[in-house]
Amino acid sequence: MAGLQQTNSEMILLSWVRQSTRNYPQVNVLNFTSSWSDGLAFNALLHSHRPDLFDWNAVASQQSPVQRLEHAFNIAWQHLGIEKLLDPEDVATACPDKKSILMYVTSLFQVLPQKVTMEAIREVEMLPRHSRVTREEHIEVHEQHFSQEVSFTFVLSSFCSNVVVALP
Repeated sequence: MAGLQQTNSEMILLSWVRQSTRNYPQVNVLNFTSSWSDGLAFNALLHSHRPDLFDWNAVASQQSPVQRLEHAFNIAWQHLGIEKLLDPEDVATACPDKKSILMYVTSLFQVLPQKVTMEAIREVEMLPRHSRVTREEHIEVHEQHFSQEVSFTFVLSSFCSNVVVALP
């Protein structure tokens, strides 16, 4: 049951991210690992809700992945009060830690508008399964301690319980 609840929470979170970053052609978030490593997704997510905070084009075109990640984490800390839970160097890899990304995105989800449309949820449901969960992520889930899974699922589900789903 905890696995199902975690999957649904992740689907809602992924739907929210994809809906929020839809207008950024350089960003295509398919998962909570490799989709975040270049720093564009974090910046697009912030910019989509708070375009007043920075110039998207300057960040997207002129910085390295580590600089873009540092920029996003600094903006989130300075303007939204979100702790710097991640080191840019740890995220700017081929496969960043899924749980770390999920926790940080959940922190953003808490403070930014949370409206998720049914269309966005259906879109995520239609993504190829391998895009959402890699073999490594599947193995990682099975290697986690039960207490960590329960703790993470509880935290994410309590944040996602407040999400507003817009019905057509």
